[in-house]
Amino acid sequence: MSPVPDQKDVLEKIELLQEKFKASGQDLTSYLEGLLYADYLTYWDYINLDVLLSLQQPKTSFKDEKIFIIYHQITELYFKLIIWELEQIADQEAIDSNFFTQRLERIIMYFDHLISSFAVMWKGMEKEQFLKFRMSLLPSSGFQSAQFRIIEIMSTDVKNLLHVEKRNGLNNSLSADEQFEMLYWQQGAIELATGEKTLTLKSFEEKYGKMLKELMVSFESKNIWKKFEECKNKDQALIDLMKQLDLKANVFWPLAHYKSAVRYLQKDPQDIAATGGTNWQKYLPPRFQKVIFFPALWTEEEMNDWGKGWVVKEIFGEDVGNVRE
Repeated sequence: MSPVPDQKDVLEKIELLQEKFKASGQDLTSYLEGLLYADYLTYWDYINLDVLLSLQQPKTSFKDEKIFIIYHQITELYFKLIIWELEQIADQEAIDSNFFTQRLERIIMYFDHLISSFAVMWKGMEKEQFLKFRMSLLPSSGFQSAQFRIIEIMSTDVKNLLHVEKRNGLNNSLSADEQFEMLYWQQGAIELATGEKTLTLKSFEEKYGKMLKELMVSFESKNIWKKFEECKNKDQALIDLMKQLDLKANVFWPLAHYKSAVRYLQKDPQDIAATGGTNWQKYLPPRFQKVIFFPALWTEEEMNDWGKGWVVKEIFGEDVGNVRE
């Protein structure tokens, strides 16, 4: 049985509620009456469980397609958690090391879950099923995850997200529209044969382009790097967390994708194109794109070899000298 509440405590709570509702011009009695008729909150209603479990709508009869859908939905929910933490950092006035550290630790924890969970993709599906049901997904692609683009824009100066060949001699007066066309991931959705934008990229830009360009402008002065520069009591522990975030987002996460792509799409002598026609071999490996959120925290040598060692170890299981470029 539940403990009998103390009458004095109940009266004190009612008085506090009366003050709260009175301050906003509301009648507490009406709200109390409403409580008499309200149903108790259940777990399944609170998290909208029935709706959540109805959101998997496979396009084929292959059983493993449901795994594919559920995993990508889980991924997007983790992205949402990361964005929530990034927003808190960006909006914090006079940010201190303690607040910054706590939020970065959460973000890194979410990335750790994402990276380790990618085994669901490369261990949890039959290759034969995947190569068949994927053809019903065209032209959709994980490339079209706007939330990951949001994470990138919130984390660093846009110049660090430009295609590696566009960064040198950059004109700082470029508009958001001009910078948007030079972003590194634009080059990952170019048709291999014609060099034109794929339908995957065109539809993505139509839906999210305006929002992402506005985000580029609004986070120019409050991205994570800018907030790090503002932080007055930053220490080595905070610097280490910033570097961890850089590695998780720009090496380990794309490397997890690359590992899956190699398993499903690598085919000798010719590789299978990814869904949407994206050039995954040039887009996914970290050492090709060299996307680095916080270049000031790394040495020149570390940036020159960005991601190379991890690709060699995780994908090929070889020493650097034995890897074919």
